[in-house]
Amino acid sequence: MEVRTSQVTSNGVRIWVEENGRELGHCYIYIIKNDLHEKPYALLEDVFVGEDDRGKGVGTLLVTRAIELARSLNCYKMIATSRFGREEVHKWYQKLGFRLYGYEFRIDFG
Repeated sequence: MEVRTSQVTSNGVRIWVEENGRELGHCYIYIIKNDLHEKPYALLEDVFVGEDDRGKGVGTLLVTRAIELARSLNCYKMIATSRFGREEVHKWYQKLGFRLYGYEFRIDFG
């Protein structure tokens, strides 16, 4: 039995909202392709809105744009992660069309 590796690349896109030259918030999507599916999927990461700009629809603009972009890039799904205990954030994701699907398991290196 032999374990082998090969290099796989993915693309990332940074999306941000700005007003009068000031960034209000940002997020990233990573487009990932693997051998199990014909189409790629999108991973939504690091959705962030500055404290002073929360509650103004900035996050919704960011995530809506990320969803549109993932669809236009022919992704078959988008994954978003969120920590336990952030029920308001979870409700917000569900309002935007996401559904609770499973668990994320993680190992931190450092």
